Amino acid sequence: MRDLWARAAPAVRRGLTFWRRSIQARVVASTIVLSAVVVSAVGWILLQQTRQGLLEHRVDVVSGEVDAEMVDARDRLAAASGTEVNAGRQQRDLVDPIIDRGASRGYSVVLAGPEGEDVPLRDGGGEYTSGLDLVSVPEDLEAHFDGAGRTTAWTYTEIVHRDPDSAETSSVPGIIVGSQVQMPSDGKTYTLYYLFPLTEEQETLGLVTRALLTAAGLLMALVAGLTWLVTRQVVTPIRMARRVAERLAAGRLQERLQVRGEDDIARLAYSFNQMATNLQRQIRQLEELSWVQRRFVSDVSHELRTPLTTVRMASDVLHDARADFDPSTARSAELLQAEVDRFENLLVDLLEISRFDAGAAVLAPEDVNLDDVVQRVVSAVQPLADQRGVRVVVAHPSAPVRAEIDVRRVERILRNLVTNAIDHALAEDPTEAVIVRIASDAEAVAITVRDHGVGLAPGEAAMVFNRFWRSDPARARTSGGTGLGLAIAQEDAHLHGGWLQAWGRTGQGAQFRLTLPRHAGETLRHSPLSLVPEDAASTDAAVVPGPGVVVRTQEVEQR
Repeated sequence: MRDLWARAAPAVRRGLTFWRRSIQARVVASTIVLSAVVVSAVGWILLQQTRQGLLEHRVDVVSGEVDAEMVDARDRLAAASGTEVNAGRQQRDLVDPIIDRGASRGYSVVLAGPEGEDVPLRDGGGEYTSGLDLVSVPEDLEAHFDGAGRTTAWTYTEIVHRDPDSAETSSVPGIIVGSQVQMPSDGKTYTLYYLFPLTEEQETLGLVTRALLTAAGLLMALVAGLTWLVTRQVVTPIRMARRVAERLAAGRLQERLQVRGEDDIARLAYSFNQMATNLQRQIRQLEELSWVQRRFVSDVSHELRTPLTTVRMASDVLHDARADFDPSTARSAELLQAEVDRFENLLVDLLEISRFDAGAAVLAPEDVNLDDVVQRVVSAVQPLADQRGVRVVVAHPSAPVRAEIDVRRVERILRNLVTNAIDHALAEDPTEAVIVRIASDAEAVAITVRDHGVGLAPGEAAMVFNRFWRSDPARARTSGGTGLGLAIAQEDAHLHGGWLQAWGRTGQGAQFRLTLPRHAGETLRHSPLSLVPEDAASTDAAVVPGPGVVVRTQEVEQR
């Protein structure tokens, strides 16, 4: 059974996919089903009416024939009155001619009686057509004639014939009519049963049924063909529009629909082409503007390097000679040196952002141990942590965590995250350290940076990775950030095909998570570490399920 399902499963999935995606198939199928219901209902009504008409006509014919036979039988009995005293002979004289006519006309005859004698008809009492099984006479009709003076009655029955040689039986539906006569020989009442088969009516009804089924099949095929043709005329332009829209989304902005005629579909195609033309014009304008902006940033950054070098040289001279200055001038030299450093970092970040915007950033992956990378970053920021009085703890994994990464870019991401965590940690609470965790599985590696600082207020999550955004504009950058750090970090993570996500709550700190594929070019599906910290999982249900999505992100200024 499993092997059969394994072979049939791909075909079933393809069929379900086709059903979900094809509106034409659904419309045709729905029309066929509704048409089948209507045709079935109409066919059933027609068959019932035809059957009822055939039966009523047959009953009328049978009743007339029985009345004629009974008139003839009574006339013959009246003519034989007083001349025949043998009741058995008179019965045979009465029924034998009727049986002979029945054999030629296709009906059977049973003579039962006399009334008042307890001789069951099914025990062989009376005269009847040869080969007829007396079970053909219904008991309720027999009970109707239990006594003299009963009126003529009829009912439906199954006429059973028995082959005397093989004892095999056969049955056909039929009509049985009963009427009573009185024998002059003994003065007793007898009942004559006439059994007329409905073979011809059955054949006629079968012929009508086959004709209706054939007509229904042809009608269903015609309806399906017409529905397919009509839906094709409507769906084909829609499919063409879908394909053109997909090409437009892929960047082929010159694609257009063919306009034929002046109907609604043609007008829709014309409107679609107008919309595509306007979008193409606007996109080109935006691209030109974006290119001008990127070129401006790049040119400005490059052009500023020369004067910045001159300013740097002058700043270094003043900074080195500050011991000879008065306190106010010496402090100015120190501030000048700090601002020049910050200005230089800002130029470097602007150049890096311009590379990302221009699509010129290139990944240089190599197989390294992430634990060593994390340790180098923590060692580099340790002086800042000591200055702020913040402990930085690394939860080392039990086994080496190796991955194919661009070391320079990953170090830049981690340095930014750890520096942010130190800036926002609560220095007055030495028990709350900045914790860095590393984990991996067969497909991905993850690094989390957890602090217990100010956290993030609701509504600010979407702005954390924006360029130059600050959670509190009045708050100073203690570590000299440029406001582009998290934006660059996110671009670096995306360049690896990874995720950079964050969690935060006001007063409970924040946690950033970097997830990268172990092998360059692979697609991420999950992260080895949870985004929500364990100490906050019981009180927070915020989960970031996929790349680029940030829920309740930490209130962190970008560096």
